[in-house]
Amino acid sequence: MLRVALTGPESTGKSTLSRLLAAHYGTSHAPEYARAYLDQHGPTYTLPDLEAIARGQLAAEAQATTEAAAAGKAVVFFDTDLLVIKVWAEHAFGHCPTWITDHLHQHPHDLTLLLDVDLPWEPDPLREHPDPAQRQYFHAWYQRELRALPGRFAQISGPPAERLAQAVAAVDALLQGTSSN
Repeated sequence: MLRVALTGPESTGKSTLSRLLAAHYGTSHAPEYARAYLDQHGPTYTLPDLEAIARGQLAAEAQATTEAAAAGKAVVFFDTDLLVIKVWAEHAFGHCPTWITDHLHQHPHDLTLLLDVDLPWEPDPLREHPDPAQRQYFHAWYQRELRALPGRFAQISGPPAERLAQAVAAVDALLQGTSSN
């Protein structure tokens, strides 16, 4: 089964696009676990909270994968991934727990879609970085990280309809056995 993660800075449309892709392919998707966790525990967080979020994200990915496999689907989508936790931890706390970095290297997704910051910022109590320069800074950070990790990635940009078309093209190419990078 093809496992596809969506990643990138805040307010880039990961949640919307992951739902649209799951609907397009008639399959499962794992929602962003961090949102549910922070809604329950409050908007402030510690490094142990980020580790709990990472474990919850992995559990959500496993559940969505199991559901897609049981339904005989060829692909499953994950709204965010541990790369978001890695960047978040390094930015907020100066380091990331080794097990998260190890997981990223040892269990890459088949495809990661990196969403660009070219959509307008949408305020949300859980979002922290509305400054356009800071959004570009984080996007460049994600690009560097993805280039250093195993696995394929595709950059997704433009208005929502173009993003969906680009993402579908990248997933279809991989489903047909061609590279997306």
